[in-house]
Amino acid sequence: MKHPFGARRRRLARLVPGRGPGAFLAVHGPDVGYLSGFTGEDSWLLVAGCRAALITDPRFAEQARREMQGVRVVVRKGSLAEALGETVRRTGVRRLGFDPEHVSIALRGRLAKALGRARLVRAPGLVAGLRICKDKVEQQAVRRAIRVAEEAWREFRKAIRPGMTERRLAAELDYQMGLAGADGPAFPTICAVGPSSSMPHAVPGNRRLRRGQVLLVDFGARVDGYVCDLTRVVVAGRIAACFREVYEGVLAAQEAAVRRLGPGVPFADVDAAAREVLKAAGLAKAFRHGTGHGIGREVHEAPWLGPRREAGTLQPGMVVTIEPGVYFPGRFGIRIEDDCLVTETGRRVLSRLEKDLEAMVL
Repeated sequence: MKHPFGARRRRLARLVPGRGPGAFLAVHGPDVGYLSGFTGEDSWLLVAGCRAALITDPRFAEQARREMQGVRVVVRKGSLAEALGETVRRTGVRRLGFDPEHVSIALRGRLAKALGRARLVRAPGLVAGLRICKDKVEQQAVRRAIRVAEEAWREFRKAIRPGMTERRLAAELDYQMGLAGADGPAFPTICAVGPSSSMPHAVPGNRRLRRGQVLLVDFGARVDGYVCDLTRVVVAGRIAACFREVYEGVLAAQEAAVRRLGPGVPFADVDAAAREVLKAAGLAKAFRHGTGHGIGREVHEAPWLGPRREAGTLQPGMVVTIEPGVYFPGRFGIRIEDDCLVTETGRRVLSRLEKDLEAMVL
């Protein structure tokens, strides 16, 4: 499939505010990669009309030339800001758009000093707005990340033994993702045993898995610059009656939220669908985060599917997680998470791991 980077830059160039020679500066790594295909670090991308220049350093010069097409590589000798100033003067740019989300006050001061007569223009959310709906190339990349993570999960399940620590479990899953083809984990893998699972973002420690305890695993693979985000909860031994009731409530909430996905649906309505089910089950107060979020080049990106009435509706091409969870401090937590694509007519659940409770027993 033809790489769409040139088309993405042309779309961005049309969005730069104002008239006359204008350009946009991308400093956020995922934005740079989205617009150019570059996978290195510490580099900025200048998009000026149909032209683009990547400002990098000697460590990434060869890599940049191999990875990109139609982008000039500027190998800096001084700072990034100084090299940008020289490049802007050579291209005749008079206005430079930037996203204030990724440019600090201190960096803005350095840019203003380096640019001379060129004027900085706030242009919030331009690249994020382009990235929110994934094209076919991006959808395929997310699917590859999911397949890698799922293959790793199946091997990980075989390796789980009582007595293993959370750290050992997380390391084992990361190892299996690497063997399956991941460039790395999408984020620090969470393996939370028993009471630790009541913390949504628990950090793996030395707690050991014992018979009768739950193990919450939140994980994802990074493949070709794109990520997935999945969560499953397994039980080491007999399923307690209280756990069964809660698990089935969370699973029903997730299924309700998935059914609500579709083009034109307000973001908050998806969250409300999950929350209504949990409320009916008496679990609403134990649900302490949103129902989902977008994924792509980052594990957390727009859109945000939470209880707040954030403006906007789902559109075809958005890839989102659906992950309701309930947490009982000092006891256990349950979260079930899958990745879904919004289509022209509804939705498609991209992840395929089992989640029926009986299949989650070790």
